[in-house]
Amino acid sequence: MFGLTRAPEIDRAGLVWFNVDAPLTLEDLRGRLVILDFWTFCCINCMHVLPTLRRIEEAHPDEVVVIGIHSPKFQAERDARNVAQAIARYDIRHPVAHDPWMGVWQDYVVRAWPTLVFVSPDGHVIGQMAGEPNPDLLMKGVDEMLAEFRDRGEMSPRALALSPPAPTGGRLRFPGKIKPAPGESRAWAVADAGHHQIALFDDGGAEVARWGSGVEGFIDGPAGVARFRGPQGLVCDDLAIYVADTGNHAIRRIDRASGAVTTLAGTGSRGAPLTRRQRALGADLASPWDLELLDRRLFFANAGTHQIGEIDLDGGEMAPLAGTGGENIVDGQAGRALLAQPSGLALDVARRVLYVADSETSAIRRVTLDSDARVDTLVGTGLFDFGLRDGPLAEAQLQHPLGVALDGRRLWVADSYNGAIRLIDLDNGTMRGLDAIACADPVCIPEAEPAGVWAEGDRLLLADTNNHRILEYRLDEGARRTWVA
Repeated sequence: MFGLTRAPEIDRAGLVWFNVDAPLTLEDLRGRLVILDFWTFCCINCMHVLPTLRRIEEAHPDEVVVIGIHSPKFQAERDARNVAQAIARYDIRHPVAHDPWMGVWQDYVVRAWPTLVFVSPDGHVIGQMAGEPNPDLLMKGVDEMLAEFRDRGEMSPRALALSPPAPTGGRLRFPGKIKPAPGESRAWAVADAGHHQIALFDDGGAEVARWGSGVEGFIDGPAGVARFRGPQGLVCDDLAIYVADTGNHAIRRIDRASGAVTTLAGTGSRGAPLTRRQRALGADLASPWDLELLDRRLFFANAGTHQIGEIDLDGGEMAPLAGTGGENIVDGQAGRALLAQPSGLALDVARRVLYVADSETSAIRRVTLDSDARVDTLVGTGLFDFGLRDGPLAEAQLQHPLGVALDGRRLWVADSYNGAIRLIDLDNGTMRGLDAIACADPVCIPEAEPAGVWAEGDRLLLADTNNHRILEYRLDEGARRTWVA
């Protein structure tokens, strides 16, 4: 028998609804199995659940209704406009109720992101599951619940009217990282996540090439045939563009001469924490978010397991570098340190140091690349400590940074949820924002969740993610303009 706890009402004052024309009540959903997905858009583990929910919805379109209950962690996540962008970015098609003050979360006694709560066709809570479920076991469980409800005559299946937003973006859609592509002439590679492609631009912002068909998937082959799924990061050398193919939990290689795409690591399935050296090809990863390259060592931010890993490109082997797989902010010997959703990497070749945007702790971390690799923290103190504060690094605050770029002894940070660029002076141990920058565009709009940055002298390039563009800053001129949109 299922439980008899009456489910608290999900419609109430203060909620903002998406993907439906009007708020939904439990009575509106009567006769169907309801899955409440308590999530927040910063949470990589929440993103890992979405494909499984999509699979359930497609298998049972009239009998199961998924309702996202957006329960924010960060201040920026309380803004409904940012939630709308996240829904579009992750192609969430089911109804979402944005609950900025977490009233529904409290009524359902939720304690962690993500959490799934199951509500029976007659409106009773019949189960709760925290964390990432096993996709196959969850599907099996849903099938068994539906079979019992059918036997008891409680199902009244019918389609739910949805109104998802129209696609947004232009030449770019939710771009991630931007990195230089070495060659005879200057070029820049961009992870065009929303189009499931990698794009190459010349130094003036003109498009030179694209890889990926534009349809999400996991297919190797020629440039126009290959498929990516939401790639976020990349790094380039003379011969190749290496891609953090985030949605496929994979690292791919683009041959710059032939355009052919191949897979270096990842199978398309979300992997467990990295624990040992192993063959890269066929190994499972978890949402790799950015890459850096030192000689033939390819470093990757394995955001889904809160680790940094590396691939020996000559030997084809993969190994953990930093992080145990636990999520927190703990420094020390790299193999015992704790990170929290590392999402951006920048390499100091001369000093053999890797800088990390550790997003969930709103931190900037540093990993030494010597034989006794260690992790230490420049900015950040905890999983729930964040803000917008300049000053000495011990006191400075960020809010969910996603990108870093090194220029000499200056470390530039894409302070994503503050919609800002911040500058860390590594010699003085301080952080500050940009000086006054004038907008040179005909229509000026503020930066929105920038995810990638590159710096060189007085020039910055910033992936202004939610505005679907790359911005160019000329610090010597005190001006910025749209470079690609």
